[in-house]
Amino acid sequence: MTAAAGRPGRPARLSRELIVAAALRGDLASLTMRELAARLNVSHSALYRWVADRDELFDLISEVMVERILPTSEPTPADWRDWLARLAWAMHDEFLAVPGYAAHVAAPHRHNPRSFGLLRDQVIAAFRAAGASPEMAAQSWYVFGLGVVQWLGAQQAGHDLGPVTPRFDLFIDTLLRGLPTREPVEH
Repeated sequence: MTAAAGRPGRPARLSRELIVAAALRGDLASLTMRELAARLNVSHSALYRWVADRDELFDLISEVMVERILPTSEPTPADWRDWLARLAWAMHDEFLAVPGYAAHVAAPHRHNPRSFGLLRDQVIAAFRAAGASPEMAAQSWYVFGLGVVQWLGAQQAGHDLGPVTPRFDLFIDTLLRGLPTREPVEH
């Protein structure tokens, strides 16, 4: 019996890993399910047994990308800022390495609740390690997440940001120094 199909027969020619690897070999912005099936050398209908549609494909891709970018260590009070910087740089390197991925993630769409939730929870844990209240940690997650993803999306989409190429290191440094771990003082 094959583990994937749960019935006797030939071993499965597809797996989550093979599907994602094939999808990541090209520009995700223009990838069709037919093109993906051709890359995998399977029928269109065989692919649909594994992945219902393009949204589900992006869910699989996002799960793999989040696994790649999350630091293996937990954030601590001593290293929370460095932990977030490592995460941001991993996002930079991984998201921009896949044509169309950063632009897709930056565009409004339904995010994969599993991978998105894991990423959110880990970033909130970093802000909690810094001493932020649960509410402030959640607010800081939104600023961090939106800031990094939108920056990467703009880079990948080729938006004209002026005559000087924006530096990601300056962006991350400014973002992390500016994110509060406590409520801001009212003016």
